[in-house]
Amino acid sequence: MKKQIRSMNESRGRAAGVAKSLWALALLAIWSNPSYADSAPSASPYPNMAPVAQYMSASQVEEIALARSAAPASVSDHADVMVLGPHGYETVAKGDNGFVCLVFRAWDMSFDNPEFWNPKIRTPQCINAVSARSISFLPRYLTRTEWVLAGVSMAEMQSREAAEWKDGRLKPPLPGGMVFMLSKQQYINDSAHPWHPHVMFVEPRTQDSQWGANLHGSPVQGDSTNVAETSIFMVLVARWSDGTLDAAYADPGQQGHSH
Repeated sequence: MKKQIRSMNESRGRAAGVAKSLWALALLAIWSNPSYADSAPSASPYPNMAPVAQYMSASQVEEIALARSAAPASVSDHADVMVLGPHGYETVAKGDNGFVCLVFRAWDMSFDNPEFWNPKIRTPQCINAVSARSISFLPRYLTRTEWVLAGVSMAEMQSREAAEWKDGRLKPPLPGGMVFMLSKQQYINDSAHPWHPHVMFVEPRTQDSQWGANLHGSPVQGDSTNVAETSIFMVLVARWSDGTLDAAYADPGQQGHSH
């Protein structure tokens, strides 16, 4: 029994270490790119928007399946599903649990991210009712999508959002927001496709310590700097939505690699 408990504790410690190191990589790859911010726009491999067709799925059926893959079937089978159309997202399936599943595109990133126009990016997310209502989370993204498809420039979108934060049309997220990101088909950026299954908690700006985040041994990692008036807390989990084990949580001795 003592041996079994020791083994369990070692596994938990390894998982926490994996979560901490992978989160650091995620923040670097997903939320920020300081060197790019100080460089010329030509440094980006995606300096301009690609043809709209490149951001679209091959079929609505394909996009629905990808959206639902963000969460376990027990959640996504009962969620609303939205798909990207020529003028924005459309609800194509109604659920009864308050969740909304959809596939985010690259323009959800910060405006200075070099992959803002990357047409390969697909991030399936299942968002709970709180984040679906939070004006600065899902509604902001849906509005930005409409601007993109209408041909609004990046500079103009940035100006519009800055004005909306200033005059109060955009507000901090409502407390209690969370997002499933468990799709094995996720393409978060050119270096993370897929990344790792995780759950995000989206909160009004707060101290990371209130969530026990970014502390030694804690599986909770926090980012309270890269999204306006928002704190995002991420917890990596062991399995994808289809139930398979993420390689990062496999026994390094059995998998032939280490973290």
